[in-house]
Amino acid sequence: MVVITTDYIPGKEFQVLGIVQGAMVQTVHAGKDIFNGLKTLVGGELDSYTQMMNDSRAKATSRMIDNANAIGADAIINVRYSSSSVMQGASEVLAYGTAVKFIN
Repeated sequence: MVVITTDYIPGKEFQVLGIVQGAMVQTVHAGKDIFNGLKTLVGGELDSYTQMMNDSRAKATSRMIDNANAIGADAIINVRYSSSSVMQGASEVLAYGTAVKFIN
C-alpha cells in the first residue's frame, strides 16, 4: 500500500475510490498523567505524552490502511493527520486521505 501526502503519484494514473480514515483515542496511565503535570513546572519533554501520540498516529494510520484495503485501494494519497483533546490526558488522532485504484 502506497501512503503519500501528495495528491498524485508520479507515473501513475488512478481512479478515486473515496475518503478513508482511521481514528484512535488514547490516554496515559493516571500516574504518568500526574507526573507530567508536575513536570510542567520545570519544563522539558513529556515523554509519555510523546509516546502516546506516536502510538496513536501509528494505530490511526494502520486503521486507515485497513479501511483502504477493504475497498480495494492500491494507494492512499493526500494523507493528513488531525488531533484533538477529548479529555484531560486523552487525545484523539485522526488519519485521513483519498483511496485510489491504479489504472495503468
